[in-house]
Amino acid sequence: MSLLEVKSLQKIYTTRFGMNQVQALKNVNFTVEAGEYLAIMGESGSGKTTLLNILASLDRPSSGQVLLGDKNMMAIKDREITAFRRENLGFVFQDFNLLDTFSIRDNIFLPLVLAQQPHQEMEKRIKPLAKKLGIEAILDKYPYEVSGGQKQRAAVARALITDPKLLLADEPTGALDSKAAARLLDLFNAFNQDGQTIFMVTHSVAAASRASRVLFIKDGEIYNQIYRGAMNNDEMYQKISMTLTVLASGGQEDE
Repeated sequence: MSLLEVKSLQKIYTTRFGMNQVQALKNVNFTVEAGEYLAIMGESGSGKTTLLNILASLDRPSSGQVLLGDKNMMAIKDREITAFRRENLGFVFQDFNLLDTFSIRDNIFLPLVLAQQPHQEMEKRIKPLAKKLGIEAILDKYPYEVSGGQKQRAAVARALITDPKLLLADEPTGALDSKAAARLLDLFNAFNQDGQTIFMVTHSVAAASRASRVLFIKDGEIYNQIYRGAMNNDEMYQKISMTLTVLASGGQEDE
């Protein structure tokens, strides 16, 4: 069943005084199934960040539709968009976006506080998440007291504590060393196996090779896609690397 549908999406930016126009996205179409783990890759300037911002309801397209379930995100009024985002989407960023003046526990609680959830419900939700993410021992510490890997796992807990329909991850391993990145990706796979739908933007072939499908974007258009099928992580890694080489050379490759 499709959870997310992107239909004929276009985004055109107009420079100051309307002198020039830049088309960041051109007729982008794809669907994401409930429970899918999708990665999107492309060179800098390809449009992938613009696409992520539109899916995150942080930006609006020039034309087209984004449907999350049966809700047209483009039709949501500005005064309602923050609540919609908080109730349906979880976010994981490269630079963690944790507040240094809040403990790890309070950082994780923040979306529930904004949703005015009772404290008892917050504690009920944080316990299994903290255990699964291996951060039980650092909940009362502050972000500046813990490692990058621990910060990112806390950020994942904050993103998942609202039980979002869609987890959006923007370069989630970009600020991590290889060991912390591998642990985070193992956790993403575990949450995905539990049914969490994940949409991840990444430059990392290692990160993308964990996904069930990889979309490649070039010059604002979907260029190609790879389905995992029966491939293991190493085979996905090789297939992705080959596709990126063709992408960089301007060649064509069959799906």
